[in-house]
Amino acid sequence: MTPPPLPASAALFLDFDGCLVDIAPRPDAVQVTPALTRRLSRLLQRQGGAVALVSGRDVADLRGHLPDFPGIVAGSHGAEFSPAPGRIESAGHPDLDIDRLHRVARELAQPHPVVLVEEKPHGVALHYRADPALRSFVEDLSERLAAAHPGLALQPAKMAVELRPAGIGKGDALARLMGMAPFAGRMPVYAGDDTTDEPAMAEAQARGGFGIRIGPGPSVARYTLPDPEALAGWLDASLS
Repeated sequence: MTPPPLPASAALFLDFDGCLVDIAPRPDAVQVTPALTRRLSRLLQRQGGAVALVSGRDVADLRGHLPDFPGIVAGSHGAEFSPAPGRIESAGHPDLDIDRLHRVARELAQPHPVVLVEEKPHGVALHYRADPALRSFVEDLSERLAAAHPGLALQPAKMAVELRPAGIGKGDALARLMGMAPFAGRMPVYAGDDTTDEPAMAEAQARGGFGIRIGPGPSVARYTLPDPEALAGWLDASLS
């Protein structure tokens, strides 16, 4: 079901990969168009600043792709919080030896070089998009890493498994943002495409708003759109 027009009084929360941009073979290969940059700028103005990006990417990576976005970014599934460019607050696991985690992940993935080991400030993601037949290998590898790092939780994603700080997620990030200006008191709207986004969509709907699932698959979201292009069209229609 297509979502209704976005109210100017709403608080808008947007995932990045598979939502604002198409999924790419590698995270560093996504394409950010000038149209997307302009769209985000117009949305910030229309929504009175109540637009935030909520992503599994770390803040520095995301702001690198969107250097002109001045709004709030919740990165690493909420383990990082950036109220403005150049400012990052961290809520990751304090005892995590991140360098060791990355090294061990690379070593364990060596039998299959096509597995992409994405090193993150608060965890690691293992992508098997290049060979979907390696799903079981990646899942087993991820479970071994999680068992050795009890402060991390397994997070299945599209053609990947991620280890992120336990007790942190996109739903918690949305709840935190809804307690802050300019989001407080507004109806939350969350758009995302992956299992990592489901808690945030559920949180938005529990607060009287709605979620938008981008792409196919089961979801708690009340509304769906087929792809990032359709989301762009919906946002543009709300801006017109």
